[in-house]
Amino acid sequence: MKHYVAVPLALAALSSAAQAGGLDRTGQSIDILFENGNYAEFSIGRADPSLNGRDEVLFNPARSPSGNVAQAFNQAGAGFKLDINDRLSFAMIYDQPWGSDISYAPANANPLTPGSALLGGTQAFAESDAITGLLRYKFNDRFSLHGGLRWQQVEGNITLNGAAYGALSGYSVKIERDRALGWVAGAAYEIPDIALRVALTYNSEIEHEFRTTESVNPAINTTTTTKTPQSVNLDFQTGIAPNTLLMGGIRWADHSETKLRPTLAGVDLIDLEDSTTFSLGVARRFNENWSGSILFELEEASDDNLVSPLAPTNGYQSVAIGLQYTQDKLKISGGIRYTKLGSAFAETGTPDVARAGFTGSDAVSFGFKVGYYF
Repeated sequence: MKHYVAVPLALAALSSAAQAGGLDRTGQSIDILFENGNYAEFSIGRADPSLNGRDEVLFNPARSPSGNVAQAFNQAGAGFKLDINDRLSFAMIYDQPWGSDISYAPANANPLTPGSALLGGTQAFAESDAITGLLRYKFNDRFSLHGGLRWQQVEGNITLNGAAYGALSGYSVKIERDRALGWVAGAAYEIPDIALRVALTYNSEIEHEFRTTESVNPAINTTTTTKTPQSVNLDFQTGIAPNTLLMGGIRWADHSETKLRPTLAGVDLIDLEDSTTFSLGVARRFNENWSGSILFELEEASDDNLVSPLAPTNGYQSVAIGLQYTQDKLKISGGIRYTKLGSAFAETGTPDVARAGFTGSDAVSFGFKVGYYF
């Protein structure tokens, strides 16, 4: 195994493209559980998406620009892993798995300033924190099981505004912070001599019962139940030549089950499609200290190109480049990712009516990670 090297992209588990895969931002990686010995890490990152749309107004060929509706956001992550004995190990992981930062500028009298007449003032902001505790039991050098609990908190607010919402224009809901538990379970198969590992991990849905404050006029206090999606990760790696590693994975997330229907709104404010994401990359050790990697990702686009204004993309393609420096017990890695976001139409109404078209959307993300063996 010493002839192979894994180069975990600091970027790979954080700063995903905004709104790629619904509200998914980290992919809920558990790679730290497979580190050798006792280990701790901390990571930070930032994503800067560009989602520029134009209003879809009947008999208006000019299609006024709505401007960039996606806000840049930061990500942080941390974790540690401990060997309890030769067979049993424990890991604790902190991440920010779900989020949204969408805001449509309102139309104004200056035609040179972007703003949407149909969706202007619509916003969706959400943030989350999760702490996952995992145990891994090795039956032998090849087969192991892992599982544990995930504690998660989520909060946010949504505002619907613009002519596209009709009587709902001006509606807003504040989603107060709620905390809930979920669980994780999986298995892994390894051949250490060639650095091969295949790991399958299931993440349960987590149901939240939010205290919500809805405002049309007047404001009322309500209770709204929703859940973050269940997901399945299949990750693999294998040595393909001395100092060279092939790596990849498949992630499925059940975003269509994430519904938010507050009392006054009377409709689902979150309407997302399930997502399947594929990744494939190569890592290479250049010398005793330096390693590099490149990773490609593809999220399948849905056949329905009419999407929620709160997540106005449809699939994506990305490439990420990472570099890692290792010295004794310390390793420092960094990465940068470019993501091409799929074109889509933001819709409202029943039946669905396109209100804004988004093409040429993309995002640039970068991350930095420090790890230490102890």
